[in-house]
Amino acid sequence: MGTKTFKHVDYLWDEKKALELGDDQVALFLYRSNILGSDLRITNYGGGNTSCKTIEKDPLTNEEVEVMWIKGSGGDIGTLTRSGIAGLYTERLRDLKKVYKGLHDEDRMVGLFNHCIYDLDSRAPSIDTPLHGLLPFKHIDHLHPDALIAVAAAKDSEKVTKEIWGDTMGWVPWQRPGFDLGLQLEKCLNENPGIRGIVLGSHGLFTWGDTSYECYINSLEVIEMASNYIEKKIKEKGSVFGGEKVKSLPAEERKEKAAQMMPLLRGLCSSEKRMIGHFTDADVVMQYINSNDLEKLAPMGTSCPDHFLRTKIQPLVLTLDPKEDASNAAEVLKKLEPAFEQYRKEYAAYYENCKHDNSPAMRDPNPVIIIYPGVGMFSFAKNKQTTRVASEFYINAINVMRGAEAISAYTSLPRQEAFDIEYWLLEEAKLQRMPKEQPLSRKVALVTGAGGGIGKAIADKLAEQGANVVLTDIAEDRLKEAISTYKRDIAAYAVCDVTNSDSIEEAYKTTCLEFGGVDMVIHSAGLAISKPLEETTSADWDLLQNVLVKGQFELFKQGVEIMEKQDLGGDIISIASKNGLVSGPNNVGYGTAKAAQQHMVRLLAAELGPKDIRVNTVNPDGVIVGSKIWEGEWAEGRAKAYGISVEDLPAHYAKRNLLNKIIYPEDIANGVFAFVGLLDKSTGNIINVDGGMANAFVR
Repeated sequence: MGTKTFKHVDYLWDEKKALELGDDQVALFLYRSNILGSDLRITNYGGGNTSCKTIEKDPLTNEEVEVMWIKGSGGDIGTLTRSGIAGLYTERLRDLKKVYKGLHDEDRMVGLFNHCIYDLDSRAPSIDTPLHGLLPFKHIDHLHPDALIAVAAAKDSEKVTKEIWGDTMGWVPWQRPGFDLGLQLEKCLNENPGIRGIVLGSHGLFTWGDTSYECYINSLEVIEMASNYIEKKIKEKGSVFGGEKVKSLPAEERKEKAAQMMPLLRGLCSSEKRMIGHFTDADVVMQYINSNDLEKLAPMGTSCPDHFLRTKIQPLVLTLDPKEDASNAAEVLKKLEPAFEQYRKEYAAYYENCKHDNSPAMRDPNPVIIIYPGVGMFSFAKNKQTTRVASEFYINAINVMRGAEAISAYTSLPRQEAFDIEYWLLEEAKLQRMPKEQPLSRKVALVTGAGGGIGKAIADKLAEQGANVVLTDIAEDRLKEAISTYKRDIAAYAVCDVTNSDSIEEAYKTTCLEFGGVDMVIHSAGLAISKPLEETTSADWDLLQNVLVKGQFELFKQGVEIMEKQDLGGDIISIASKNGLVSGPNNVGYGTAKAAQQHMVRLLAAELGPKDIRVNTVNPDGVIVGSKIWEGEWAEGRAKAYGISVEDLPAHYAKRNLLNKIIYPEDIANGVFAFVGLLDKSTGNIINVDGGMANAFVR
């Protein structure tokens, strides 16, 4: 086969890998799907579809039959596996033409796909199934490359298709995906035998081949030809998007501004449900949002259905000056609120004007994409993956507009067509099948001391329950190790010294830029010094006060400032200690600091309750296994105080509590979850996680 070179897409076919797969056509189709899906210029997350057809034995008749294997509903070709595909009898699928009654029959046809299932372990077949099944080719790609959608969305799309590919490509006008579109593809092929693919108006591309490799190469070559054509047109035009209208702030100032804006925007976008944020100031974004044509193009909306299903039909464009002082939250909110109110009104009008008698109820009318010229692009959705993908899809839409404008002029879907897809009953059914959200979904937590021990256990618990977590610690090596245990879009980290207010501020900036704001602040960073009074130095005292008390004060103060910007309430948790309640020997510095932490919580609970910010304490005791504090002098000091060896400490602490239980970091994490996940009407309280220590009972 040899290595191929393409300028605008990546050639990723590995001959050695393909040889290992042998003649397993399904495995080769999955391999092709994965490498196509890894390039966002070719197709975006969850978009597009791929298939192959093989000859199999019918389990009932033992006769050879053709089976089509295709990406199932809701899948992503970049991560597609055998469990994510559907296997259908090709002939049965084609026989559905005998019972199809027309465009009004589309939804019923989707249900009939199930009568064509060959593989009983199949994923639910997608709406694109007949588009592949009614074409005769062994391997088929349906992709959404930016360059092809630019051609498809150009006002003279059919003419441009002919100009680029001559008689080798077919073209069909825009039509909503479904059985009839499959018939249109079949008709196009019959009228143009020998073509290598079909451009779908305002939608995407179909290409094919006799083998998986031939299909792959055909797809790349077609995309490359469109990309080269667009690049030539841009050079001829001399500029894109009408040239620059607004100057970008310097990169660091953009990040600073975005971090200040994110909590304000998040609060406004969360008027119905709490949202998670994402920010980008990529070059392609800045070129578009700073342009003269932004005002013309942004209200037109996106063209490809996959785009606007993720991004809403159009973005909200802010009219703020890039140099607006975003630190003055109240003044900025006054300027932002009317724009959000207008967006919601326009979305409601769109719904009312386009709805049908059986349309689902109107969904959240807040924007998903927010454009701030000179600064960057924000997105807000139910979780980090969804909001990141929405941002990626809008970047795809930007590329489409860029290409279409270079070719001739960009066209978007009519609002009614867009509505009919956005509020399609089949799309609603897909949304209803989504798993129930977890208790902490849509929330963001910042955890100090999360490089290991109790802090890491807390972060793990919150993430397990659906939260996004930002791990902070003074040691970056521990943070890097800790962050590696999470999947993408779940966690971020920031090196943070809680004795330094600037360091805390940087950690919050990271939190806002990564996820949009903060809902839970858990102060778990700590250290312990066990010495008698005469051996406790001023340096010991200051260190304990700075980390445990002053650090907590500064952490909570800055966290509350962000929570107030969002106006969504919040949770603040102090990981204190039984030692703040119980007097013991050799503990004057540590015990005093822990008592101060506990009383600070009570004071803040009284102050912040009217703002729906709950402030509570979790008191661990005897967390020896897995705890960083017990590595070193503290363990030696406690062992000395009790007259035992360090090795005997776990057993000693277990025996002295009422339940005779060893306390683990995970137990402290459960205490934190009780407050943030269950006890939403509790503030100013203490949960002791110590196995039961009578002298630490708070009442």
